[in-house]
This record gives sequence, structure tokens and C-alpha cells, in this order.
Amino acid sequence: MEKHVVAVIGCGRIANGSHFPALEKLDNVRVKYACDLIEKKALDAKEKYSKVENAITDYNVALADPEVEAVFVLTPNFAHYTVTMDALRAGKHVFCEKPITVNYKLSCEMAEEAKKQNRLLVIGVCNRFHRSVEMIKQMYEEGKLGNIYHVVCNFRAQRSIPGLGGDFTTKSQSGGGVLIDWGVHYLDLILYILGSPKIKTVTCDAYCEMAKDMKSYKYKSMWAEDTADFENGTNDVDDCVSGYIRTDSGVSISFNGSWAQNIPDEDKYIDFLGDKGGVRLKYWSNFKYFDGQTLETEIPEFDIPPAHHVEDEDFIRCLESGEENRCYIDNILETMKLLDALYESSEKKAEIRF
Repeated sequence: MEKHVVAVIGCGRIANGSHFPALEKLDNVRVKYACDLIEKKALDAKEKYSKVENAITDYNVALADPEVEAVFVLTPNFAHYTVTMDALRAGKHVFCEKPITVNYKLSCEMAEEAKKQNRLLVIGVCNRFHRSVEMIKQMYEEGKLGNIYHVVCNFRAQRSIPGLGGDFTTKSQSGGGVLIDWGVHYLDLILYILGSPKIKTVTCDAYCEMAKDMKSYKYKSMWAEDTADFENGTNDVDDCVSGYIRTDSGVSISFNGSWAQNIPDEDKYIDFLGDKGGVRLKYWSNFKYFDGQTLETEIPEFDIPPAHHVEDEDFIRCLESGEENRCYIDNILETMKLLDALYESSEKKAEIRF
């Protein structure tokens, strides 16, 4: 069996929580390099995962290796652009975690470079491979929901700002807060299910309210707590967003998102409202189908394989076939365009039209 040789650049949470475990299970992959600026992270990956052959701190070593066919860019958001552009120019195919990068302009430059170099550039919007999302998309395409006229989206949690004061809450590093961190997943899967409609108008309000005084901030949970810097760090990103989107297909989308609301009940779901039926998707889980004819509720039972594993397997498949899959960068640019427009709307306190 031919084995595809890859390098993993960035050995942090998403690498250890998702991609290293996925690559470990793929028989047709060699992980020649694990790379991280913090040497211990790369060394830990080499020790923990049997497939990792070398631990390095300079990703250019991997890019200069002719045996390396593709790289996984799993760095913080701000580094996606530089590392990906370097990898493409070195002749490597790239899997880059979401978001593409910190804004739409740079995302378009990445797409152009991939075409120029004739290399695959796939973005890690893993929900496009989630089994529930695939099933809802199929139901919609088969007409089971009828005409979807509106989608309601909620991604709200209580007091859970990630890594307060670190990269997550520093706009120059992350590009934004809860909207670009969580909202990208929700809004992207909505556009995917709806068949990738174009955006017509958006309006959005974004707030940074809950941790203005980081030293006194109290929290229920904190993802990436080891990166937090309560004393000297920065918090200039949105912890709460609300908005409305109109598309050229006639479907509208309303959303509310929060990292840190003062409400204990979490709301993480998406409602697809059709004239024949409706669906409530519980994020990262199962869904309920509401039949408008029988007024019955159906809760399908099915296996849900890990979406990150499926997306990594599909990327490796694309290396063999040359196919541009559902997460190819051109298919994700509308999502990045949408995020930019929502942030612009909030800054200008005005509706943005295309």
C-alpha cells in the first residue's frame, strides 16, 4: 500500500484532540514530522503517537523535504496564512484548520496561491463531515423539508471564554471572538446544508462585555486555560454576537452566540424551518425531524463517526484522486466573506449589502 507522507505543523489542542488520533488510524499515512515552536509539544507528540517519526521546531525543515507530500496546518489563526502560503509555494498540499485565516482578503490570497501552485487546499470545517449534517442535507435535497424559509441558530454558553488574555481573546492573533471561533462552524454548516447560497445582506451586533476587567472575571469553564493571561493579556474580541442574514435563495438566518452569558442554560442548536417539515440539530450530536403532515416527531438512530477522523481520511483520499472535496477552499470562501461582513456591520452599526 502506498503511504502518503505528511507533516503536522502545530502540536496543540486541535492536533492532539483530533488530528493525531485520526492519522494514527490511517494505514496509508506516514507522519514524518511533528512541528511546534515549543519543542516539548513536538517531542510529546513523537512520544505519544507511534506514527510520528521526527519532532522539529522549524516547519521549513518539513517543507524542504521532497518526501513530504502534504502538511496539516494546525497553528493559531494568525499563523494560518503564513504557514499555508509557505507550504503551497514549497509544492505541498495543505489541510488548514478553520477559520481559513483572520479575514476574507487573506483567505482569497490563499485560494489564489493554491490554484497558482496547482495544489489542494482544504479547510477544517469538520461539521461538513458530521453524519447528522450529511443526513439533514440529504433530507433537504430530497424535498422532505419542503421550502426552507428560515434558519434559527444558537451557540450560547455560560461564562466560558477560552484562554482569557491569550491568543483566543487577542484580535490580532485570532481575528475575532465567539463569532469566528464558534460561529464559523454553525454558519458554515448552515450554508453547506442549504447548497451554498450567496449572501445578500447582513446585520450584526458584537459585544465585548463580560471580561472587561479580566482579573475579576469568574468562569464556569475555560478551554485553553493554560494560555490565559489575566494580569497582562488582551481581551478585545467579541464574547457575544447577534445577527440576521439574507441569502439569494430566499432563506434567512438569525443567530445568537455567546461565550459567556449570565444565563446558566446552554443553547447550542440549529433549527431548519421548512413548509413541509422542520429539523432541530443539536450541535455535534443527533437531530429531530418534525413532520408537518403527520405532526409526528422522528428521532433517527444512527452511528456518528468522529467528524475529524472522517475529514482527515477524506483529505488523504483527495491526495490520491486530486478531487476538490466539500471542504476545498473555494467552497469555504463564502463563509469567510460572511464573517467579515458581520464584523463590518457591527463596527459600522449598519446593514451590509452585496
